[in-house]
Amino acid sequence: MGFTAKAKEKSSNNESWGMGFFFILFHSTIITTNNKQKPNLSSLKAINTLLRPSNSTHLFSKAQFIISICLLLIFITLLLFTISTFEPSNSVPHKSKLSFQQHALQKMGFLYRKSTKSMNDLIIAHVIESVTIQELKLFTRLILRSKITSKSDLLFIFPSKSIPFHNTITQENNSFLKILKRVNFLNSTSNFDPTHFLISTKNPNESPEPIWGRKKLSNSTESTRLSYGSVVGFYADELDPENSLTGFFLDHVPMSLRRWACYPMLLGRVKRNYKHVVLVDVKEMLLLGDPLSLVKNLSQDSVIISNVTQSNHRRKNLQEIHKKQAYPAIIMGGARGIRRLSNAMLIKIVRELMQHKKKNSVTESVVLSQLVGNKFILKNVELISSESIVQLSSLTELDKESGSSIISSFSMIRRGNSNVDINSVFKRYLCSFPLDSTAYSDC
Repeated sequence: MGFTAKAKEKSSNNESWGMGFFFILFHSTIITTNNKQKPNLSSLKAINTLLRPSNSTHLFSKAQFIISICLLLIFITLLLFTISTFEPSNSVPHKSKLSFQQHALQKMGFLYRKSTKSMNDLIIAHVIESVTIQELKLFTRLILRSKITSKSDLLFIFPSKSIPFHNTITQENNSFLKILKRVNFLNSTSNFDPTHFLISTKNPNESPEPIWGRKKLSNSTESTRLSYGSVVGFYADELDPENSLTGFFLDHVPMSLRRWACYPMLLGRVKRNYKHVVLVDVKEMLLLGDPLSLVKNLSQDSVIISNVTQSNHRRKNLQEIHKKQAYPAIIMGGARGIRRLSNAMLIKIVRELMQHKKKNSVTESVVLSQLVGNKFILKNVELISSESIVQLSSLTELDKESGSSIISSFSMIRRGNSNVDINSVFKRYLCSFPLDSTAYSDC
């Protein structure tokens, strides 16, 4: 009987707790029906007794929730503040190095260096797929030091995105500017003539604004004293977004041909900004001086094309035949003549690809030679044939310990198939001066 009584008492307590829990869940419903049916006083007292501890627990939980939200907001604020003031170290990389670079022209390309004034000449250097970092480094280092970049803008066309190429050009430009700012113009301790980079005009501020990059708010005293061109770069996809020649190839359009599809858009946008243009292959050529001196007094329709001798053997009599072909690694002339030549070259490439089943047999050297031989197509272009460009392997008196004889004697040379390690030759020469050796990290 005692056990039964305790069980009844326990059951009664459980029912009372359940009724209280039920009231808490449906408290709004009870209040809504309050006007229709008034509960008796004894029931209200029992409900209030059960409700008081629940309200205190609810308030405590609500206070904890509010405090947690406040702490979370404080933590997020501190985290955002830390991230916004965090400066990435040099070891974090490649993306952060490129993020500061602004667009070169109309939200395309990238600007490595902005010129101190508007330039009359443009050098377009295309980078084919097989170019190595060392080849790009040597080409950039030598052309930046030559006097041609004191009055010309330098533009690179890349076949695809390459962060090592970007970093190489950035480092070479920074090293050159370091030398240019530290050199003594009256008594140079470097191996190049810095006087070419001095502005000769009396009022340098009157020169037009360069087209590359954003406009400058003001010119500093240092920038008006020096004269050097912009250094910019573009991807082939930016200048030839439809990849015009892709329908003729199964997998990949070689940069040696695709570059001709990039020129019409590029030269069309800058046709009123430049008088002379140079098209140069980074892998084949090295510019040491000012080859544009050959076209200064020529018309805007003129184009200078060099020739190279190709040696072939006939199987029947083993007689060696020397045949001259147009050399596409460097072409220079008036801006209008170069623009017309590039348009005609692109049309000629398309026709040759349509006629040949073997697409690999269509090379720019063959196409250019055929185009030059057709005077009707290039009737609006004044073609001028130039002597063959000196090849490095033909320099019998090359001083292997110094590149000074090459730099002082030639404005441009062909790399060619030379047994001489040209990188080491120029490296030893450029690193022989204290100022240069401190500016270049590889010295």
